[in-house]
Amino acid sequence: MRCFLLGGKVCNSFIKRYFNCSSVATMSTTLSRQHSVYVTRNVPESGIQLLTSAGLKVTQWKHDAAVPREELLTNISQVDALFCLLTDKVDSELLDAAGGSLKVIGTMSVGHDHIDMEECKKRGIRVGFTPDVLTHATAELTVALLLATSRRLMEGVQAAKDGSWGTWKPTWLCGPSLQNSTVGILGFGRIGQQVAKNLGGFDVGKIIYTARTEVASCAQRVEFDELLLQSDFLIICCALTDSTKNLFDKNAFLKMKKSAILVNTSRGPVVNMDDLAEALENKEIAGAGLDVTVPEPIPLDHSLLKLNNCVVLPHIGSATNEARSAMSRLTAENIIAALNNQKMPAEL
Repeated sequence: MRCFLLGGKVCNSFIKRYFNCSSVATMSTTLSRQHSVYVTRNVPESGIQLLTSAGLKVTQWKHDAAVPREELLTNISQVDALFCLLTDKVDSELLDAAGGSLKVIGTMSVGHDHIDMEECKKRGIRVGFTPDVLTHATAELTVALLLATSRRLMEGVQAAKDGSWGTWKPTWLCGPSLQNSTVGILGFGRIGQQVAKNLGGFDVGKIIYTARTEVASCAQRVEFDELLLQSDFLIICCALTDSTKNLFDKNAFLKMKKSAILVNTSRGPVVNMDDLAEALENKEIAGAGLDVTVPEPIPLDHSLLKLNNCVVLPHIGSATNEARSAMSRLTAENIIAALNNQKMPAEL
């Protein structure tokens, strides 16, 4: 059996987690051969340190910007593992370039629509992802974005900076309150449920949700049309699938309250961006907060960026130091476990 070295010392808890043993005395401290991994971005060191401590040869694109496609296709050749992000398209072209040595792909994300799962399955390539570790961070950001949009914080910041903040005005920069409101959540998985929990201190009137299955919760499950009709605040927390792509289109916006606030921290393609811009311009809904767009980054001349009733963030839902470090570490753990023919902590 093999074990992993962390800073020159055997990490007992890590070994127990994967090998279900209480002692490391009889375990080898070296791999049968040195495996190689290509890391497509500058990521938190927690993951890199784990990979190198396990004896892997790490090649890395050490930049914050995405690795150019040609660079990726060149460096993927003959590696055993790929440590990638949402921006890295893993398709048959890339898998062909990797050759037959690629055994595992670890994506530092919950979403995995950038990976051709069928092609990976066909080639026997295992795929790991990072659920759970970003739940709290994303749920925190979701509530922050909801408040920034509904309470018009960006307009307030701008007014303080540009001198338009004058004497106190009773009706200036007013927005809807969460108190006694109906909050609707599309998708009631880990993040959706945590958002509902985070809203517990705001004295909301009720929380409703739409999901494929009913969840034991104080929230009420409703059909999608009811979610649209009832919600004062509608929060998108669902996965991107064929059935959710462009789910929020012109027809959906027409069913929503004119006073409704839409928040999307899941995946950009769930919302039709052009239809949203039109709905906001025509006051069909009151406002929108987006942490995800199509494309990313959103073009600077996009009409949504010109609207005061739309707050756009640069996909920072999981951007806490703790969450990003945990994501990097879990990605590395997935890769190491797969290379050692062990159960991965989080496998697709």
